[in-house]
Amino acid sequence: MTILPPDPDTTALRLQLARLRVERGWSFDKLAGRSGLARRTLIDLEHGRAVGNVTTWHTLAHTFDVPIDHLLDARCSDHTPPGPRTPRSA
Repeated sequence: MTILPPDPDTTALRLQLARLRVERGWSFDKLAGRSGLARRTLIDLEHGRAVGNVTTWHTLAHTFDVPIDHLLDARCSDHTPPGPRTPRSA
């Protein structure tokens, strides 16, 4: 039997993008200029009309100077993310 993972929380992901953009006081034009991504792409991501791909989120992580997991971890905000729950002992 295959057990599928929970659906990703794309609302939390787009809210994370909006929060980072607003914290810096950047308009969509400013973020587009800094990231090299199209203004329309950024608007669609933030308004939930697009999900983006790894390259897009990698670019945004570098633009905001945050680790990519800082952005993508939001997708697991409504459930326990996969991976070890406790530190491994050596």
